[in-house]
Amino acid sequence: MKITFLGTGTSQGVPVIACNCAVCLSLDKNDKRLRSSVLIESDEKTVIIDTGPDFRYQMLRENIQKLDAVVFTHPHKDHIAGLDDIRAFNFKQKSEMAIYANLATQESLKREFYYIFSDFKYPGIPLIKFYDIDNDVFEIGDISIQPIEVMHFKMPVLGFRIKDFTYITDAKTISELEKEKIKGTKILVLNALQKEKHISHFTFDEAVAFAQEINAQQTYFTHISHKLGTHKNISAELPAGISLAYDGLNFEI
Repeated sequence: MKITFLGTGTSQGVPVIACNCAVCLSLDKNDKRLRSSVLIESDEKTVIIDTGPDFRYQMLRENIQKLDAVVFTHPHKDHIAGLDDIRAFNFKQKSEMAIYANLATQESLKREFYYIFSDFKYPGIPLIKFYDIDNDVFEIGDISIQPIEVMHFKMPVLGFRIKDFTYITDAKTISELEKEKIKGTKILVLNALQKEKHISHFTFDEAVAFAQEINAQQTYFTHISHKLGTHKNISAELPAGISLAYDGLNFEI
């Protein structure tokens, strides 16, 4: 099974017009971070976690010709805004897109993309089919997915464990019960927004501490703000076994 990071940034991590920070001015391709998303490709299925504002470009960049399902972590705009562009896969595959989301995220999608759900179906609108998820394991073909509930300030957000790979974005706190679902994972992906204190995201130091607590063989940080610093400089500060992810990074699990 192949994992590909489509994006490792946040809306705070995308280069900003007239911003003169080191990340925005960097020529290092690893500092060009699109909104966070990850692609899972198994023998049977191709699944994406989140469709942020950069979804269309990410699909084109990686030359993704087939997409079977979308799994959503939560309904914030930087994780759902690209949903409209699944219409290209509807057209190519001549089928609805399977959307796996909890009820709160489904309700937000219905508000944000109201035209998809209107009684009058305008020709060419995205075609989707919802599948409810909560905290129970679910399957998409040969991919078995264990949801992990984390807290994004006061909002529950879903992380996901697939085999020995765990993917978490937008976490600030994780309960002891949910940590049990993560333990034993070999590859952990975790959000690390910035060094300064933040109300709803792990800071750099908090992410390092959590990674060391879980003690996976390899941890990658994602959902990175440009305020964290350049890939080169931050990589030099990381303990062994912890790395910054970057757009296009891929590996087998």
